[in-house]
Amino acid sequence: MKEPAAQSESEGVQATVVAGTPSSLPPVASPSVLDQLQFDRALELVARDAVNPMAAARVRARRPLADVGLLEESLAAVEELRRVLARDDPFRPEPVPDLSGVIERLGVEGSVLEGVELAGLLLGLSAMRLVARDIERLAGEAPRLAAMAAELPPRSLDRALERAVDSDGRLKDEASPELKRARARTRETRNRLVGLLESVMQKVEPGLRPGEQSVTVRNGRYVIPLRRGVRSRLRGIVHGESASGTTLFVEPEEAVELGNELAQCEAEEARAEARVLRELSGLARQHRAAIAAGFEMCIQVDELYARARYAASADAALPKLIPAPGKLIIRNGRHPLLLAEKDGVVPFDLTLGGAPGENVVSPEAVTGLVISGPNTGGKTVLIKAVGLISALAQSGIIPPVGEGTVLPVFRRIFTDIGDHQSITASLSTFSAHVAALKEIVEQADAASLVLIDEIGTGTDPREGAALAGAVLELLARKGVAVIATTHLTQLKELAARTPGLENASLSFDAATLTPTYRLVQGIPGRSYGLAIARRLGLEPWVLGRAEELVPEEQRRLESLLEELERREADLNAKQRELEFLRKDLAAERERLEALRAELERAEEELERRARELERSGREQARRFLLEARRRVEEALALARAQVTEATAREARRLVEEGVKREAEELKRLEEAARRKGWTLRLGGETGGAKQATVPQARPAARVRKPAAESPEPQSLTEVDLRGLSVEEAAAALVSAVDSAVVNDVPFLRIIHGKGTGALRAKVKEVLEKDRRVVSFRLGLAEEGGSGVTIAEFNP
Repeated sequence: MKEPAAQSESEGVQATVVAGTPSSLPPVASPSVLDQLQFDRALELVARDAVNPMAAARVRARRPLADVGLLEESLAAVEELRRVLARDDPFRPEPVPDLSGVIERLGVEGSVLEGVELAGLLLGLSAMRLVARDIERLAGEAPRLAAMAAELPPRSLDRALERAVDSDGRLKDEASPELKRARARTRETRNRLVGLLESVMQKVEPGLRPGEQSVTVRNGRYVIPLRRGVRSRLRGIVHGESASGTTLFVEPEEAVELGNELAQCEAEEARAEARVLRELSGLARQHRAAIAAGFEMCIQVDELYARARYAASADAALPKLIPAPGKLIIRNGRHPLLLAEKDGVVPFDLTLGGAPGENVVSPEAVTGLVISGPNTGGKTVLIKAVGLISALAQSGIIPPVGEGTVLPVFRRIFTDIGDHQSITASLSTFSAHVAALKEIVEQADAASLVLIDEIGTGTDPREGAALAGAVLELLARKGVAVIATTHLTQLKELAARTPGLENASLSFDAATLTPTYRLVQGIPGRSYGLAIARRLGLEPWVLGRAEELVPEEQRRLESLLEELERREADLNAKQRELEFLRKDLAAERERLEALRAELERAEEELERRARELERSGREQARRFLLEARRRVEEALALARAQVTEATAREARRLVEEGVKREAEELKRLEEAARRKGWTLRLGGETGGAKQATVPQARPAARVRKPAAESPEPQSLTEVDLRGLSVEEAAAALVSAVDSAVVNDVPFLRIIHGKGTGALRAKVKEVLEKDRRVVSFRLGLAEEGGSGVTIAEFNP
């Protein structure tokens, strides 16, 4: 028997450690980094598409890896299944009970599974077979999905469990001959005992019996309820009393022996049940490895499905992965959490490292971005989005990016985002930032991604800017991929003159003072602090004095940035105008192309109709000539048979009539052709040539397809309840059972689907109450699995 399928991309390992990373190396991203990026919230967006809780837990346990080959295979598997789902394939993982406890117990020799566990195993086997069938069907389109297939236990195990255990985990009478006999004896003995107790109770005066109470059970013994005053008149054993103390539960003396016999029967029944459970557990233990492999297959497929569903819902494109250090290119990037919470998220494009067309970082490449701009402009959201995109991709999840995205697989990701003030660690906000910068400076290298929000804040602006500038210069010299946000003018100037660093900004509408969230590389951003204060109505004198206090260099820089923004706005307006013209030109080209195609189709139609007319004209002329020849030959034959003057005249008359009739027919054809605008000539040098002038063909009318025929009525052996409400389904089921019984049909296949399980529960309730139903069960895999119930009737 084949061993359990190998867990692709170390799926099982990821639940506890960073898969693919040797234990001696630090993780790609520390828990603090992932917390700052809100990585767990992003994983939850993916996990919610899983069908089973175990698969959702696998998604939540994913952590970034640094193995390029492993990640490429993982993302390729997601992309294969995403394409399958994109064409509306009905594939969906099957719900499967958690069999981990069952598999663990089967590993203990001599352990015995309970009936409920065996029923769960049967459901699990059915789910495994459905999943295996689906991935086999998709093997051509999704070979990596098909590679998850596992060899399953033989169907004999399913049949043994179906024969012995019902859906609630109770052993059936047919589980073994011994159990069937034991239960029959138990029922017979119990009936005799109850009958005896009822007869004893009938002898008690009605006034001494407590209301409508009858035979009951106390402490495992069958008893009758009696008022306390009757106790002295009836010998027996008291097994309890009511809460009020007025009623005693007595086992009459004459019922004790039969009660003991019932206890022996029940003990024999329990021993028979234990033997069946032991045998079934032993049978399942023989196939434990295959059960474990099938269960793992279901969870892996479900977890892959969740990642593919997320990629499809986020309209994400498969990124290209390269080893770090390398050129980072993000196209149409979107923040995963914003994308899930609101519509109209503005995408961003970002390039870091390398020259255009390169995938490696050259010595003169820009590896650091210093992003500036006003508050609420989206700077923090942007660097978090970059971090999440990298972390998700390195966790085997296709992030929300567009075509053309290239992501280096970073060995480490560092962040300093938000307020890290810690009372317990005696750290102020600035001290916490310095501690984070210390770790970054000491550990980050060219294969690292560093994201720092509001670098240099929390202390004196001059000292903060000096410290931040030194850190950025060092990271630039080391070739670290770094993105930092700031309001400090000194850092904007530093980025403009330091090799390896570049300014960037998130554009702001100066007229409305609202952010547009569009990333612009190469230009620093203005803070707009005084402009926003003026808009909010701050005292004019205060604003004027504030402008005087702004350093001259900063005022010149702000003026230069304002001029750049104005020119950029003009350029953007011209680009938009050019884009509109391009779109109009493209639309006109499409219209001309459609017109050309229509003319070509019309020309083809003309040629086709001309050919048809030529063929039909030749055929018509041929028929005319043959008919004329036949008439002449008939006349000649008549003349030869009886050559007289009378017969000669008759022959001439026949020939003349034939020629005249054919001439009239030709004339009628020509008249009809002229009415249609055609010119038709027969004869001439070719003895059958034809000329045709055909009018321009009109576009063919669109033909409406006939409405679908009414579906055939359902068979007496099957009823489909899908799409009905619970009450409608119940009525339809009762009607179907009536029809089946009236027509002596031995069974009925009831299709209720899987869905929420409400229809299946209603079907079970209706069948349990109907005495005409001998038994019912869920369908086998080939019968429709858990989406179908098979009911059998009395013959």
